Amino acid sequence: MDQTYQFDREKFKDAVHFIVHYVESTHGTAALGNTKLHKILYYSDFLTYLKTMRPLTGEEFLRQKFGPTSKHLGTTLKQLAHDGRLKTSKSDYFGYAKSDYHSLLPPQIEKFSDPELELMRGMADFVCTHTATEISEFSHDDVWSSVTMGHVIPYFASFA
Repeated sequence: MDQTYQFDREKFKDAVHFIVHYVESTHGTAALGNTKLHKILYYSDFLTYLKTMRPLTGEEFLRQKFGPTSKHLGTTLKQLAHDGRLKTSKSDYFGYAKSDYHSLLPPQIEKFSDPELELMRGMADFVCTHTATEISEFSHDDVWSSVTMGHVIPYFASFA
């Protein structure tokens, strides 16, 4: 059952941009940081897999201390900044450096179906109504626990 999926880099870039744009326009820039962005992407991919047996983007998510993290998010944010689509800045959040994301252009959503867009909106709304600590603890579930620290979480683990 160990099946890998082709990573759709362009769709992943568009998903990141869409999420940043959506959160910034509905919840404000302060509502989204690095931890929350990782979790929105993770839940969007894994819930799409549960519904369709295909992930949203095919991204690999790793088990890390604070929950699942996207393997390609850092590179993707740099690409989006280079493309003039996003800007990343840092702010102080109770003595900690917090990443802030700013959408500079409307997102490209042609690669997504209406249900996929709705799922990403729903995941963003859910995650952004919790603190980063709460959402990290929430993500420490059976799926996250099913793999060794630092390893890729297989999509089929979502059935746990």
